[in-house]
Amino acid sequence: MSSTPLDARALWADLQAVRAHAPLVHSITNLVVMNYNANALLAVGAAPVMAHAHEEVRDMVGIAQALVLNIGTLEPAWISAMQVALQAARARGIPVVLDPVGAGATPYRNAALAELIRAGAPGILRGNASEIMSVAGLAAATRGVDSAASTADAAEAAAALARQLGAVVCVSGADDLIVDAAGRRAVLSNGHPWMTRVTGVGCSASALVGAFAAVQPDPWRATVAAMAVLGVVGELAVERVQAAGAGVGRLQIELLDGLQLLDEASFSGRLRMVVDA
Repeated sequence: MSSTPLDARALWADLQAVRAHAPLVHSITNLVVMNYNANALLAVGAAPVMAHAHEEVRDMVGIAQALVLNIGTLEPAWISAMQVALQAARARGIPVVLDPVGAGATPYRNAALAELIRAGAPGILRGNASEIMSVAGLAAATRGVDSAASTADAAEAAAALARQLGAVVCVSGADDLIVDAAGRRAVLSNGHPWMTRVTGVGCSASALVGAFAAVQPDPWRATVAAMAVLGVVGELAVERVQAAGAGVGRLQIELLDGLQLLDEASFSGRLRMVVDA
């Protein structure tokens, strides 16, 4: 666990570590977001690989520095491949991030999540409020991958889930909440509602968490850093797009540019974070 005070300077150091070390992040992710997630990882300075074939997932985990599992577009072979990859990653001791996309939407999706968690609890779980509440076993309304609950609604469930799994839990929303089993909490208040209108931004958050966890041994701090960077980048990107009279199509590109070009002054000047650690 890191003893460095969690402030903008510490989080910036984690981004610099990602850029310096270019960690290989193995993502078994969904078909809708695969390209955007790969580009987000490249933009922030990491290296992506998207491999889901049974014949190679174990070997790919063997050379990766982090594993990200995303259940957005499920089918049985992919679930099985995720289980194999998860077990291999835990055996190697590399970080595992699970994105429970659409949790609570269907019995099949819920059963798949239960199978994955039985195969080996992930070190980091990131989702929206409805998804986290569903994984925690609470009744939560969900509409596909969209949340019908707020971050505050999911705070108690997130804390309980973190203790149950011994993991970091991140609830994404207008505010992002990151909690761990020891009770540490951080709330981030950057970003913009337009980010929810670009497919793959939330899933890219999980991929970025994997990249930061690959270089920062404290998974709570790594998750805070990744979400802080994306929130500040998103906020700045929307401002540039709106100033140009453009819309969310342009925003996709501005987000990627922002991940590549973010500077320390902009990050530190914009970051809105409250920490209880």
